Amino acid sequence: MNKNVIQQDYNVTVHDRRVQNNHNSLLIWFTGLSGSGKSTLANQLEVHLHKENLKTYVLDGDNIRRGLNTDLDFTPEGRKENLRRIAETAKLFIDAGVVTLAAFISPLEKDRNKIKEIVGKDNFIEVYVEASVSACEERDVKGLYQKARNGEIKNFTGISAPYEAPTNPDVLVNSEKESIAECIQIIMDKIKTKLQLPSHE
Repeated sequence: MNKNVIQQDYNVTVHDRRVQNNHNSLLIWFTGLSGSGKSTLANQLEVHLHKENLKTYVLDGDNIRRGLNTDLDFTPEGRKENLRRIAETAKLFIDAGVVTLAAFISPLEKDRNKIKEIVGKDNFIEVYVEASVSACEERDVKGLYQKARNGEIKNFTGISAPYEAPTNPDVLVNSEKESIAECIQIIMDKIKTKLQLPSHE
């Protein structure tokens, strides 16, 4: 860290923003294989929370790659930096009092742990969207799995790069066995108390 870079403190705090919004702010992190349904669930959960008058924002892998992280590749190093930037961005959203939903493959446990460290464990909810490679391949509207099998895409998670499934996620949903509505209900049942402000606030 440059010694000339100094932390700037603000008069309006995260506590003030949360109280004004009347809800807690945190990061809901969706992890799973490409095609597992992460983005779909993140979007549908945001719709649900928005209807409940919560301040929300979705960070999605493809969208971020088209803007903030357009300079990064898909090497292990590039993917690591991609997630670090997302975590730092999410940290700002949390400080702004916003419930942040992030949908990223994030295949390595060490990288997901780093995200939790950056935003703070009390601000982090890991949602594992479980689905088999075969199921994801069947619903692959982008044709990415076929390209990966043809060697056109390197470092593709589930084909030519590993995916380390969370061993103890905060929330587990299975998009093969459960409908979108059922998954949303499972997630809401787990996070609703986390969204509430502590009674002393």
